Formats: sequence, C-alpha cells, structure tokens
Amino acid sequence: MTAVRQRKGSKGKEPGPSIQNLKPECITEPREWFATGGFSWWTILCITIGSIVGVSLGLLCCIYVATLHENDLWFSNIKEVEREISFRTECGLYYSYYKQMLKAPSVQQGLYELIHDNTTESKRTINILQRMNIYQEVFLSILYRILPIQTYLEPIYFYIYTVFALQTVYVFALFITSWLLSDSWLAGALSGVWYILNRVDTTRVEFTISLRENWSIPFFALQVAAITCYLRPQLKPIHQRVVLWLVFVSTFCFCLTWQFNQFVLLVQALIIFTLDCLDFFTAEQVVSLYLMQVLSLLLVWLLQFCNSMILGSLVLSFIVSVLFIKHFQTGLKTGSFVIRVGKLALHTLLVLTLTFTINYSAKKILQLKSDEHIFKFIKAKFGFGATRDFDASLYLCEEAFGLLPLDTFERLAGTVLLYPYLCTLSVLFILLLLVALSNLSTNGSGQASREKEDRTFRMRPDVAYNLLHTVFFGLLAFSTMRMKYLWTGHMCAFAAFGVCGKEVWTLYLRVLHCNTKTTMRLIRYSVPIVILAFLYYKFWPRMMEEISELREFYDPDTVELMEWIRLKMPKRAVFAGSMQLLAGIKLCTGRILTNHPHYEDQALRERTRQVYQVYARQSAEEVHKVLGSVGADYIVLEDSICYERRHSRGCRLRDLLDLANGHIMDGPGENEPDLVPASHPRFCEAIKTDTPPYSTLFTRVFKNKTFHVYKLKKLKKKNKAENGP
Repeated sequence: MTAVRQRKGSKGKEPGPSIQNLKPECITEPREWFATGGFSWWTILCITIGSIVGVSLGLLCCIYVATLHENDLWFSNIKEVEREISFRTECGLYYSYYKQMLKAPSVQQGLYELIHDNTTESKRTINILQRMNIYQEVFLSILYRILPIQTYLEPIYFYIYTVFALQTVYVFALFITSWLLSDSWLAGALSGVWYILNRVDTTRVEFTISLRENWSIPFFALQVAAITCYLRPQLKPIHQRVVLWLVFVSTFCFCLTWQFNQFVLLVQALIIFTLDCLDFFTAEQVVSLYLMQVLSLLLVWLLQFCNSMILGSLVLSFIVSVLFIKHFQTGLKTGSFVIRVGKLALHTLLVLTLTFTINYSAKKILQLKSDEHIFKFIKAKFGFGATRDFDASLYLCEEAFGLLPLDTFERLAGTVLLYPYLCTLSVLFILLLLVALSNLSTNGSGQASREKEDRTFRMRPDVAYNLLHTVFFGLLAFSTMRMKYLWTGHMCAFAAFGVCGKEVWTLYLRVLHCNTKTTMRLIRYSVPIVILAFLYYKFWPRMMEEISELREFYDPDTVELMEWIRLKMPKRAVFAGSMQLLAGIKLCTGRILTNHPHYEDQALRERTRQVYQVYARQSAEEVHKVLGSVGADYIVLEDSICYERRHSRGCRLRDLLDLANGHIMDGPGENEPDLVPASHPRFCEAIKTDTPPYSTLFTRVFKNKTFHVYKLKKLKKKNKAENGP
C-alpha cells in the first residue's frame, strides 16, 4: 500500500436587458462585439484585463496542485521506481505506455508495439490504441522526442506538468463560461477562486495524475464554454461557425481522452433534447450540437480502429432516433397547450422506444459486451439487478460509486459556494418552468403573442442550457460520488454567474421595488468583491500552511517487490495478482500481466474473476489449473486483500468471491439461505502452510511484510492427465 509520512523537520497540519441597451463597462464582457463585430479601445481593454485575470488564476491553480503533489511525495527527491509506484492502480497502466513509447527505437516501432501488444494480457495480442484511450500518451511521447527539452526535463516531469497545465485550461474555461453568462469578468474571477478553494471536491489531479478524467474534463469544460458562446442571442453567422468549430474540437478531444465519454455526452444530449422540446433552442442549434457530438464520436471511432463500444453507445442511438423522428413528426411545436404537451409526450415515447430498439440491435449485430458491466452496476445500484454479480459488486462496494456524502455540502458551504448556488438554482429553475409554460402555451404561428409573453417571462438559451447542465450533472453526482467532478467545477461557474449576473438580481430588486441601473451596478460589483475579500482573508493563510506541509513517499514493501522482480525475474515472466498491483508491475518492471485495471472488455473481466480465485475458497489444484490456463508463471498474494479490513463484511473482495461462488462468507453475520459452506480452505491462507498439495504445485520465491510471491510448478504429464485438460 502506497503511503506518505511526515518529512523530518517539516511542520504538521492543524431576464435581463436586450443586447442593444448594454453599454461597455470596464469589468463586463463586450456583448456588443458578438452582436456587431465591432471593436473599440474600451472593448479591447476589458477583454485584455479579463483574459489576464483568467489566465493568472489558471496558472495559480496549476502551480498550486503541482506544489501539493511535490510536497506530498517529495517527488523530486525519491527514486525513479518510487515515482512510478506513486502512479496508483490504472494510472500506472496508462503511464506505462508513455514510457514504452519513449523506450521504443522509433515512433513507428513504438506504435507497432502498441497495435500488436502481447505483454498487457498474457497469451493474447491486443491493440492498445483500440482498447484504451491513450492517444494523449502517444502524443506526449512524440512531443517529448521532437522538443529540445531532454537535457533539462525528465520524461516523467514533462508528463505530469502537462496534466497540471490542463488545470489552467479547466479554470480558464470556467472563467469564460461565467464571464459569458454574467457579462462580468468578476464572475470569472470568483469561479476560479471557488474552484481552487474547493479543490477536494473539484479535482483529484494531484494524486491521480494520469487518470483519464484529468485529461478529459478540462476539454469538457472548454466545450461547455463554447456551447454557452454559441447559444448567445444575436450571434453573427460567421461567429457561430467559428464557435461551432471550437465545440467540435473540444468535444473531439474530450471523447478521445476518456472511455466514458459516451455516457457524459448522453446526459448532454438529454439536456439538448429537453430544451428543444421546451422551445428554448432553434432547430438549427439543436441539429448543429447533435452533429458535433456525432462527428466527434465517429472520428474517435476511426482513430480507435473501429471500436465497437462507440457504435453501440446509447448516445449515438439516441441522437439518430431524435433526428429521425423530428424529421417525420412535423408540427410538433404548434397547437394549444394541451395538444403540444400531448405531442411532446408522444415524441418522447417514440424517441426512447426507437433509441432502445436501435441500441439493442446494434449490440446484437456487433456482439458487443464491453460495457455490459456498467449497465449491470446501474441496475444493481437501483435494485433492478443481481446483487451477487461479481463485476457489479466490485463497483457497488467502492465508496467512489456510492451516493454523494453529505459532508461534501458542508465543505462547499464553508467556502460560501453552496448558498449563492442554491439561490441561483432555485430562482432560475422556477423562471425556467414559467418560460417553458409560456412557450408551450403559445401557438407557433402567433408571433405577436410570443413577443407579448417574452416581455413577461424571458430566459436566454445559454442560461437555460447551463441551468439544466448543472441540474442534470448534479443529479448524476448525487447518485454516484465519482461523477461529482463533472458537476462541482461547473457549479463554481454557475454560482459566480448568479452573484454577478443580472438575471437573479433583477428579480430580487423588482420584489424590493428598487430595480434601478445604479442599484443593479452597485450590487453586481460590490457583492463579488466582498466575497472575494472574505475568501482571501479566511483561506489564504490556510493555503500557505497547506503548501508548507512537507511529506515523503514511503512504501518500502512495494519498492522491494518491484526491485526484486526487475532484477531477479526473467523478462518474459508472466505475473498474476490484483489488478491494481499488476498495473504497477507493468510500469516498474515491464513484465507480462494476466489481467489489469482497464475493465472495459468482457473477456478480461472473466479472466480477472478467475485469477481472483486465489482469494476464494478453492482447492490448490483448481487454482493451479486456472492460473496455468492464463499463462501465469508467478502469483503475487497480498495480505491487505487476503485479510482485508477496509470494507465491511459483504464488501471485502473475499466476500464478493464467496458470494459469486455460492459460499458462506467469513466472520459473524447473516448469510443468505442458499449459500453453502465451502469444501476447501481459503487459498491465500492455506498456501502459507507449505503443505501438500500446496507445496507440490507452488513454491514461494519471495516474501516480505505485505507480499508473497509463488512460482507455479510445471506438472508432469501424468498429473496433467489426472487434473484434466
């Protein structure tokens, strides 16, 4: 288990006005530039000041997380093997391909080895570029080769600094989003500060550097900023095309860098569908945004050698269904309120029916099973699936895939983020419902009636999109804690918009009968400045104390294991063990694995379940047979898994295996009536007795406080015949 310890000598912890009526102001976004395409010295000054503030906050976040990473591990002072061990679980697997590309004699040879990889899964040759989203590692390795930086920047630093630099992109994208929504770069400054102060809930980049989400979410934030700009009223056609290209590029980068892109885009497609049904978007906007998603996914599909998981994704089936039915279901937005609601209900039913029909057919034709574990998890989570399924239980028992903890809101409230967010959300959501009712009550042909209603209830399409974006991804975060990183960053931008924008303050001031331009301007500029001053006073000393705390990487048992494998074991030796540990073995030693943490393959999931029988109650002969079938030469057993106490009974790995095998679980507690006692002791415990048949089939070759490594003995032909094929 990787750990950190206190470094010696270090200190410990304790509806708004129309576009034409706006005038340029020093801390506003020049909305008239988008409407007229004109520049003025004042406009240029506003944009320059705001851009400098946004980039500065992004760089501050980048330096902040880089400093925390260095201070937590003393990264610059530890050995290379310790640096690599710090890439935990699947992070180590992804980084190993960057390292592999750099070690290759040429870029062409490195790409060939990735396309014809026979070290990641023993007895199999797989295409890594097809299976995993590692084009970022390939790109970085090529960039490191061609840039003149090898003499003064180590490859590992080039990699981690690039990931930290993406935090600059992330913060700047949030800055732009809140700036565009509120017409004030003070909102951008507030969103950037909130993102940094809520680091625990907005990012985990400093300790999971190469995790796919740390590459992709910055591009997703950039895409949201581009969509916000695209949906602005009275945007000139030339500007629409430019912004639409930015939407496409950011969506493509997001899809290319994360295997779960399809599920995020599905949520976004549902947002677009909802706003289209409620008449907030034009037909051109809807089709354009859908096409950007489809083109991005199809381009990634091509780059990933026709990965069937993309073609069989729900989001593609959904978009095809929406566009197909919209084409044939004419007159959807005409008629009285009751008729329109009935049409929308029918439209929604037809879309969902066609979506599931297309998706089911596509998966049958493609024989796609790569993502079935995700749907098993979703069904089991909401009580519709088998709770004994091993793959689903692995997710259900992890805290990251549980409900969002309530202490998250305590932390968000402590930085004064939660209160303006909830105020903005509640007010604008009520306004959205009123505008939606107004839109549905208006006949599509009654232009005069529409204009009359618009003077009563109005909401810009960019505001409506960001409102539903935070609602939908907020619900996703509530249901699955790991998804909160898709929500909390945008939450900062949305709350800052509420503090600095006109929409919410206009409603409040109208209620108080003091809605004047002077009052509005005073509140919009004074409130964010007061909040920023309070945050600086309260949190700046804490941040200084946090970055002054020095710790040190400390995991001697894992270091000893990796060094022993690297120096003593044959280069073509095959190792079996836990997914997390094997990823580190591949990175640190380059040895062949039986399984690994990238779980999006049905055959690999089955192989992992078989390898994990070493922690179940199975006979020595059965375990030897299973390990031999996957080509393992050595098995690494971990006491932290065999005697696990981190999870409660029923969620320990050995319990999941017992349930999947139909066996009674260890320890006091209830068992389901159909479970039976196992006929064999737990393998990981019994093998340590070194008595037959364990000593006949396995030989211990390494041991320390944490790990036990056993070599599989080759069976004689007679024994093989007795044990079966």
